[in-house]
Amino acid sequence: MLVGFPLAHLPAHMKIIFRLFAIGLFLVFFGFALKNTDEVVLYFFWNATAKTPLILLLLTFFIAGAVLGVLAMTGTVLRYRRTMIRQKKENEQQQKAAEMLARVRAQPPMPDAVMERIGL
Repeated sequence: MLVGFPLAHLPAHMKIIFRLFAIGLFLVFFGFALKNTDEVVLYFFWNATAKTPLILLLLTFFIAGAVLGVLAMTGTVLRYRRTMIRQKKENEQQQKAAEMLARVRAQPPMPDAVMERIGL
């Protein structure tokens, strides 16, 4: 099961389909890893080299890309979170003001206020 992907709200047949799909995807990637065990040479700057299996290099660069992607999105996510918290506070204040106004309107007017409105 993927982290952060809740399956609780899905029907039972959808859970089975999702798990079968996940198992199939794992088997495809595992087969890909077994087919790419040849060693390759990665050339760095200043004549440095690394001789490792191709799948290890692919996995390393995939993980590095995922980490860089998460780091790139961190600022945006934090900004949206701050905006959401601020808007929730504003919403609570507006709800309190609306409740107070509804309570005031629900009370019957005072007799003196009615007399002043009609000019007596």
